[in-house]
Amino acid sequence: MLRWGLVSTANINDAVLGTTNPPADRFVAVGSRDLVRAQAYAQDKGIPRAHGSYEDLFADPDVDAVYVSLPNGMHTEWAIKALEAGKHVLCEKPFDRDPAAVARAFDVAEARGLVLAEAFMWRHHPQVDRAVQLLADGAIGNVRLLKASFSFVLDDPANVRLFRGLDGGSLMDVGCYCVSGLRTLAGAEPMRVQAERVDGGDGVDVRLVATLRFPGDVVATLDCGFDIAPRAELEAIGDGGTLKLLDPWHGTDPVIELRRAGGPEDRKFEGEPERIRVDAPDKYLLELEDFEAAVRGERPPRIGRDDAVAQATTIAALYRAADHAASTPESIP
Repeated sequence: MLRWGLVSTANINDAVLGTTNPPADRFVAVGSRDLVRAQAYAQDKGIPRAHGSYEDLFADPDVDAVYVSLPNGMHTEWAIKALEAGKHVLCEKPFDRDPAAVARAFDVAEARGLVLAEAFMWRHHPQVDRAVQLLADGAIGNVRLLKASFSFVLDDPANVRLFRGLDGGSLMDVGCYCVSGLRTLAGAEPMRVQAERVDGGDGVDVRLVATLRFPGDVVATLDCGFDIAPRAELEAIGDGGTLKLLDPWHGTDPVIELRRAGGPEDRKFEGEPERIRVDAPDKYLLELEDFEAAVRGERPPRIGRDDAVAQATTIAALYRAADHAASTPESIP
């Protein structure tokens, strides 16, 4: 077990702190730009040491690795600074909207022999591997269409998700799960994308809808938003059935719904859908254990350079497509 430091006092920290009881067995320090805040946070969470700057946290010789849970726009900068200080880094999703920045961070990690990974907890849930295996086994025939959604209503104008300078926006916050989900089920990277966005807040996308074309004539749809009802969906449709993860992103009640089509002459599904229940372990604990195994040299991290750069590449392409659609719309007579 590594000795971890927390880079910020963000609420998301509670998810990783809950993986260890007491938290101090794994998390030994926290850094904040305000020492008083760091001290109060450390006392409240049972963390032994508090630092009044991120740099002081990185200089702590008793910290092996850090979890960067800062706002999106600060991820790459502080991940690189932590790596340059000799710390392994688990960076909260989304790593960055610029694939070159993500690659640069991994260059630093590799030059120093350190582990760097993007923290997409949903990918560590066993339901993901089960769904991928079902598709590989031909449970729904040839995959033709993929669908992913993630949304909720955000009505707090002071929320960092609505600030352009911090890389807010629905695609970066919840849509990145959809991108990751589509890429995972497709088992490939998209070849082209189209997108439309609706802006709000400080000029960020509060709703984005997109189509993505994958190899093998697989077409996917994605929608995410801060101004529509809560939804969380991931589905694959083939020529022989459908496969849907009913709780894809959080996985608190993991069920895979599998429906098999009848013969070509039936043009309907056979019987009731099969509901495949999957164990619901702590996905954040699995994420930390995967990272720690990589540090020990047992295996590469599940979400390393190739995956993180490809994820950022798709996000960047979606933003370019949405900007292009807004600047050169094609009117319908």
